[in-house]
Amino acid sequence: MPNGLITDDSLRVHPEGAALSLTLPWYRSLWLSSVVRLEVALDGVAVPADDLTLELAGVRYRLDELAQQSEVLWYLQQHPLLIVRRDTPIALGERHEVAISGELRLPYMQIAPGADGAPGMYVPNHVRQSSTLTATDRDAPAPVIGHESLPPVPEAGGDPFKLGVTLYSASAEFRAGWYDFDGLLDRVAELGIGPGIEIVASQMIPSYPAVSDEFVATWRAAFDRHGFEASSFGANLDMGRRRDRDMTPDEEFEVSELLFRGAKKLGFPLVRIQSAKPELLRRLLPIAEQLELVLAYEIHAPMGPNSPEIMKVRDLYDTLDSPLLGFVADFSSTMHAMSPTLLRAVRRAGLDDEAIARLQEIWATDAPMRERQQEFIGYLTGRDFDPGRLGSFAHLAFNMHGHVDPREWGDIMPQIKHVHAKFYDIDASGQEPAIDYPELVRVFVDGGYRGYWSSEWEGHAFAELGEVDPLLLVRRQHDLIRTSMRAVA
Repeated sequence: MPNGLITDDSLRVHPEGAALSLTLPWYRSLWLSSVVRLEVALDGVAVPADDLTLELAGVRYRLDELAQQSEVLWYLQQHPLLIVRRDTPIALGERHEVAISGELRLPYMQIAPGADGAPGMYVPNHVRQSSTLTATDRDAPAPVIGHESLPPVPEAGGDPFKLGVTLYSASAEFRAGWYDFDGLLDRVAELGIGPGIEIVASQMIPSYPAVSDEFVATWRAAFDRHGFEASSFGANLDMGRRRDRDMTPDEEFEVSELLFRGAKKLGFPLVRIQSAKPELLRRLLPIAEQLELVLAYEIHAPMGPNSPEIMKVRDLYDTLDSPLLGFVADFSSTMHAMSPTLLRAVRRAGLDDEAIARLQEIWATDAPMRERQQEFIGYLTGRDFDPGRLGSFAHLAFNMHGHVDPREWGDIMPQIKHVHAKFYDIDASGQEPAIDYPELVRVFVDGGYRGYWSSEWEGHAFAELGEVDPLLLVRRQHDLIRTSMRAVA
């Protein structure tokens, strides 16, 4: 997914001068308060901040007002206008050089909590773009997505796992408007990559964090049409939603309860939780019991089942002793190499062979994630390479790719309630080049797991829009998983 705020059709004519139709440079909806900085230059001349206004859903905000907009959601498919005041408005068809830079603060990716009431530290996303654009007055039409024919999906028979997909796999295409919600589910059905459907609430639900009756109706109609099953509801906790402070414990509880009730409205049996704070879980368990929801904490790279942070959660689960508590196993934790998709992305961003080799060397060490991040950033700085050119990749290369031994999943197998079958590539031989799927299948079959494996293509974080068809890759991954299951059986 291009880490960009503007696209080829972004420059718009506007009576006040000009406007830029912005794309959210992330794969989940964010609060307007997440926008830390926006800067624009037009034809080489920097535009003063006082001459920039952001318009979202018909409401205008000065740039210095954005930090306070913690109740205003920038939904993934929305394209607010950044209005540029000029004495002479640009004309239709004119070409202008546009440079834009910005910074986002990702409110659910906390690096460190705040102290003494101060706000915490959050993963940043830096954006820098420069393009010569033609002024237009409309969106470019969405491309026609080719539908490659595939052989029928084989019968499941005695397969130990049920297969499904998280719609997160098509993040880039959904963000770009290539699919609406119904069209996305139609494509999933066409490829036979259900029946399980998982969603990330902050990505798919326009009324997030609440679930509207309108969305419920759309959801149920699609499920009735295709015979899908709801598998997992992904709930984020936007601790940094406000810029002046982190969420309070009461706010964490209130947002979590709201998300749980939305999951129940949509028929989900399981919620993927982001926080396992002891007091929060103690307060949420009665809600989960009332709604008959399983709560599963995601074990995601760079952590594994026996990481110190996860051992604390395991100890807490032992104390709480509830059958509703468990884990989501995310296979980003158990990679034996960095994904080719990520390596292609950082090469496009300017890394040479030496830097890419150094990146992989640092990644393969056993140092803590943040130490590896800082070592790599220090290496880049020492070579006079601005880490900002990589956007969020300088961080994500380490916290999205772990190298824990796959056999460690067996240590918690009875508590694994759901699987994120994370992958980035499927090569010409039908294998995932960075994740050993046959070995993972063996570990989970031998361990007695019998739940959903939800395919999660996360290559969109690194690939260019249109570089691959992610849902077609999911179907090929399903073929790999089925072959592996039947080889073990």
